[in-house]
Amino acid sequence: MVEGFRARQSFGFGGLSRTATMVAAATLLADGLVATLAPLSLLVTLPVTIGVFALAAAKRHGMSALAYYWAKFAWRRAARYDATSYRRLLLPYPYALDLPGVGASSTLIRAHDPTTGRPVGVVHDRATGHMTLTTLLAPGGSLMAPTAAVQSSLRTWGSVLDAMSTDEQVKGASVTIQITPGAGEALGDDVAGRKDPNAPQLAKRIIDELVRTTPHATASVAPWMSVTVDPNATASPPADLAEQVAETLRVVDSLDLSGTGTDIERRANDVDLRRIVRAAYDPDVFNARDAEFEELTWSECGPQAADDGWEEYSHDGGISVSWVLREMPRRPIPYSVLLPLLAPGRYQRRITLSYRVLDPFEGEAVLEREISHAHQRAQATAEVKGRAKYSQRADAQRAERAAAQVAGGAQVVDWTLMVTVTARRTADLPAARQELARAVKATRGIRMRPAFGAQAAVFAAGLPIGYSPLVKD
Repeated sequence: MVEGFRARQSFGFGGLSRTATMVAAATLLADGLVATLAPLSLLVTLPVTIGVFALAAAKRHGMSALAYYWAKFAWRRAARYDATSYRRLLLPYPYALDLPGVGASSTLIRAHDPTTGRPVGVVHDRATGHMTLTTLLAPGGSLMAPTAAVQSSLRTWGSVLDAMSTDEQVKGASVTIQITPGAGEALGDDVAGRKDPNAPQLAKRIIDELVRTTPHATASVAPWMSVTVDPNATASPPADLAEQVAETLRVVDSLDLSGTGTDIERRANDVDLRRIVRAAYDPDVFNARDAEFEELTWSECGPQAADDGWEEYSHDGGISVSWVLREMPRRPIPYSVLLPLLAPGRYQRRITLSYRVLDPFEGEAVLEREISHAHQRAQATAEVKGRAKYSQRADAQRAERAAAQVAGGAQVVDWTLMVTVTARRTADLPAARQELARAVKATRGIRMRPAFGAQAAVFAAGLPIGYSPLVKD
């Protein structure tokens, strides 16, 4: 069982955050000063102020209603000026376009890994100087593993997060699992190549029957882990781009994933990254040969055309819907809680866990602040109603328990969960939404919501292009 999930909560009045409470107080003070000169102005300013902060205190889809409606207003304004539409143009050499949206500042570098002697692909963010290295994984199943082995894997993964927290060059990481349903041809080819001609006839007939009757039950599972590194965050910053790539390789090589329940297949090369990005926008090319991706430029891996909707993202080979984490259960959950999301379905699905590990000093300061806020909320409620809510007392206990764990060597992690499902046709979009909603509901506790007005950004966050919503620098 896994527990310890808790959202940050600041202390404010009437459901407002601390910042919103201070802004409300300043606004009401300004309204009072204006009213001393023009008392009738209160007929306009006071209702508007109360209405705005009522929206800030109200909730919509787990977020502030004011933030929700402001985002919708901003998206509609952008759509009015066609800022949510992308069309790739043909430009004369040497000019070229970039990937759309949050991937515009990224570029792909083909490098040589001296440790393995193989080429490796490194994504360079030209705006921040960060570099992202992706590792292709081969996770082993743990459902049939002994409990002790699972607990050991969880402890080892905690050690990996601990190593990230003490390395100031590691800015963030993400683990993505992409499940692409197959039509059965791959299964038939694999079975035909491995069939023993001397096997018993009964075994042959059973295998042939399975291949014939379950052609749509196959799926291709592609997991990878991307680590974002700032090579310049060191006492001796690299002098040029080549040294920055070498520093990135050194930092990522220091993260040991052995014992975490997964095996490292290899570092992703430039062809692998082109395939992953291009196949996300056009799933039909997922099983294409490597030769078809070798000559693609980085910008050509993006869509030819894309439209960023309020709740969907239309691109070359289909239409995608992305959901983000809204709330984790407050109770302990089993380690297999994400299994319904990882089960193959009718549509391509991409599940991404994004991490930003806080350094020990920042993590301790965050938890101390959370303990103070929790006790302040409980005390304020007690002064008004005579006693604090039981949920407030329980939340304060969870904050104190987390602080005790950090004092014992645990780490504080900012993280989020993102899921993207892609349908090939617009007519299949309702079925894809329903499949995703059922998978989320089957997790029994995890609450998610559509990424309103941020479909393109969340779609890109699941790809190894160096973008993470948690990394802000």
